[in-house]
Amino acid sequence: MKNKIVEGFSKFSKEEKTEWLLNTYTQKEENIKEIVKKYLNSYEELQKLHDEFAENTITNFYLPFSVAPNFLINGQVYAIPMAIEESSVVAAASKAAKFWLDKGGFKTTILGTKKTGHVHFTFKGNKEKLRLFFENHLKDKLFLESIHITKNMQSRGGGILAIDLIDKTAELENYFQIHAQFDTINAMGANFINSCLEQFAKTFKKEIAKETQFSEEEKNSFSIIMCILSNYTPECMVRAEVSCSVEVLNANARGLNEEYVHKFIQAIKIAEIEPYRAATHNKGIMNGVDSVVIATGNDFRAVEASAHAYACKDGKYASLTHCEVENGIFRFWLDLPLAVGTVGGLTKLHPLVKVALKILGDPSATKLMEIIAVAGLAQNFGAINAMITTGIQQGHMKMHLFNILLELKATEEEKIKMVDFFKTETVSYNKVIEILSGLRNNATKQL
Repeated sequence: MKNKIVEGFSKFSKEEKTEWLLNTYTQKEENIKEIVKKYLNSYEELQKLHDEFAENTITNFYLPFSVAPNFLINGQVYAIPMAIEESSVVAAASKAAKFWLDKGGFKTTILGTKKTGHVHFTFKGNKEKLRLFFENHLKDKLFLESIHITKNMQSRGGGILAIDLIDKTAELENYFQIHAQFDTINAMGANFINSCLEQFAKTFKKEIAKETQFSEEEKNSFSIIMCILSNYTPECMVRAEVSCSVEVLNANARGLNEEYVHKFIQAIKIAEIEPYRAATHNKGIMNGVDSVVIATGNDFRAVEASAHAYACKDGKYASLTHCEVENGIFRFWLDLPLAVGTVGGLTKLHPLVKVALKILGDPSATKLMEIIAVAGLAQNFGAINAMITTGIQQGHMKMHLFNILLELKATEEEKIKMVDFFKTETVSYNKVIEILSGLRNNATKQL
């Protein structure tokens, strides 16, 4: 164990980090060293840029950068960049986009752009005195003393929207919050929000210390616990939806006719009441969402956290999508809390992020919210459509076959023959090996 402990690792050069890691954990296996080297970028400037994105980098980890075309969104056609390794996701999104292309496409609505942060603190004293102090004195000071941070954001139309004192002592003894709301325009805004919150804390400490209405005991009981934005953004929301007549939808139902819409609605209702199903259902939505979030340089972990928290908003984990038929019109929609940005962070640093945003027409943050939500809705539609018709495995196993053939280093000619064979056969790893081996043995005999 001792020889695996290292001091000052972050100060090592990349070569030293790599050598130590391979010597300590991989028994100096040369093929691993070659793989690590192979994934370094041959352009020195670009590799230096990648190295600075994170700590202790030794190489790069690549994801496919794909595009799903034919998305009609609010009357405009988009090709949506997607960075993801799951083979069926881009295909399913593209198929759903094409399906809705002649049915009015996707419509979106921004439901809100407010983001939230908190100063979490404890206070053991007179609550009414604290409330009056906040309302009559502190709130204005918090706005005033953070102007040096908010000035530029205000000039772009954003800034601090509201600051409130929240009493949480019924849930945790002596616990209060300063609950603040922000509009960060085209920035995701994490650094801006956290800087404001930390300034609030400084002002709060200073003002309460000199406030004469509080006793020394009350002042000493006051303690800032932490200042941090929330990744839960139920007031920074977007809706994406599709709709068409039931007759039009049933006409595309692969022989299911009137059953199709009924089964589709039932599939959504099951995900609304059954958490076991909802988890997989929402994961499929996030396949589409995350792939666009990553491609555009945004924080997919924050987006995931918010989406899953929102899925629990009614006290039970449930579907993020909903469906109804009213007056003969089928309507399918997704409401998604989504905080993303198109300025700052990787959006100005990562070359492929710049490409992704250019493909999307250099969107504002709200426009990007709309596009991302559409990708999630399309993904969910594709999954439900497959499950209630041919079954989910048909598409998945086709992609699985390609992955196995890639692993087995099949030639192009072998791939064609294998795909033809498995049109009517169930794909399994052993079966693929068996058939491919047979093809290769026959080819050898003919030589």
